Amino acid sequence: MKIKPLADRVVIKPAPAEEKSKGGIILPDTAKEKPVIGEIVAVGPGKVSDEGKKVPMELKVGDKVLYGKYSGTEVTVDGEEYLIMREADIFAIV
Repeated sequence: MKIKPLADRVVIKPAPAEEKSKGGIILPDTAKEKPVIGEIVAVGPGKVSDEGKKVPMELKVGDKVLYGKYSGTEVTVDGEEYLIMREADIFAIV
């Protein structure tokens, strides 16, 4: 991984979009929902509080997480798409 996030940011590899609906209908690219689950591939060292103390990250590499549909910044590295977002934008570990 060539991306090393800073502060309380994480790099997420989004899960692939669903190809079929629950009823078995094949979805065209325009109808696919953006994924909201992904796997963390890199984490920053943690943020520094107002008192100057480092607050450690609760997340670690390999965690599967749930995040907001339009959260983060999309980046492409070596042909792979990733999301970079703050730890606070992540809702849960699945």
